[in-house]
Amino acid sequence: MKFSEVLPTLPIGKLAAYAADASERDVLKVIAKGRAETLEDFAALISPAAAPHLEEMAHLSQALTQRNFGRTIHMFAPLYLSNECVNKCKYCGFSRDNEIPRVTIPVAQAVRETEMLARQGFRSLLLVAGEHPKWVSNGYVVEVIRQCLPIMPSIAIELGPTTVANYAKMAEAGCEGIVVYQESYHPETYAAMHTAGPKRNMAFRLDTLERAYEAGMRRLGMSPLYGLYEWRHEAVALVAHAMHLMKTCWRAELSIGLPRMRPATGGFAPKMGDVMSDRQTVQLLCAFRMTFPRADITATTRERPAVRDGLVLIGATHMSAGASTEPGGYSDYDETTWRPRTPQPGEQFHIADDRSPREMAAMIRRQGYEVVWKDFDRSFVEREEAAAS
Repeated sequence: MKFSEVLPTLPIGKLAAYAADASERDVLKVIAKGRAETLEDFAALISPAAAPHLEEMAHLSQALTQRNFGRTIHMFAPLYLSNECVNKCKYCGFSRDNEIPRVTIPVAQAVRETEMLARQGFRSLLLVAGEHPKWVSNGYVVEVIRQCLPIMPSIAIELGPTTVANYAKMAEAGCEGIVVYQESYHPETYAAMHTAGPKRNMAFRLDTLERAYEAGMRRLGMSPLYGLYEWRHEAVALVAHAMHLMKTCWRAELSIGLPRMRPATGGFAPKMGDVMSDRQTVQLLCAFRMTFPRADITATTRERPAVRDGLVLIGATHMSAGASTEPGGYSDYDETTWRPRTPQPGEQFHIADDRSPREMAAMIRRQGYEVVWKDFDRSFVEREEAAAS
């Protein structure tokens, strides 16, 4: 069964309610085990009753992370290809009703900006675009992957959900990972936030990672967007989804994000309580790590510098730096300071941490961690495929 069929059968509402009123005794039982083994265990760890025990959870999270990843932080860069979009989403700067300059950069410009990112040290690239099907169907994304792969040995995508056949073409071109924000796992909220366009099909989006895995993708990144609905409900549903993927896509590497809402064109304002506080963000990361000791956890430039500095020490494994969320944005960057020379009017959202890659790397090293710019090469897969044949 696909997750879109599984989700309606799960007691997510009851688990979210338990996450809101679990007892301290419930929390201590999980902490004593050092691991969250069930959805109920995870729900207890994100409860208000767990908040006084955050220091203990942080120590456990840190120990599990260092045991499985060492003292390393893997760096990646997003490259925005297009802000053209066919969807109407109330919270997104790319929503088709927003009056922003619409841009799709040529393949040659994508290559030039990838070369700029490589000069900053990056060897891992995330290709991002607004959800417009033509850029997948006409071969544009496949060509970007092919031409950028000699520069960036690790390429992943964050695009509108598509078919197994389209993902197979990208995987064949050299793409090895995918990131999909489910946005919200709450059906009523999902319907209210997505008022027009193919994105209204929640089930199709829920099953995206399974289609990508079937097509050959080896890294599966996932998260809701915290701020659209009550965060504990979203987190419990995410964990249920991740547990499902560990059974159905067992050869893949899972990556879990912590994206909180950021200011964007359109002026969407989250309801009070739907967005996590900084302390709750730390609590959630610790709960994720205690549930999935071997999963990657990503902390992006949506978070303020002070928050990201702390997440290095307790469980984050992947970080971006100096990110532009506007198509073609890096072309306007000063390569010395790694800052845009002019405002970026077509950005998806405004980042909270604008430190350059070099500044981020220096911060990570000061905390006693190693910066990893490259951790994948296509030749690994080619050798594995040759051995299998």
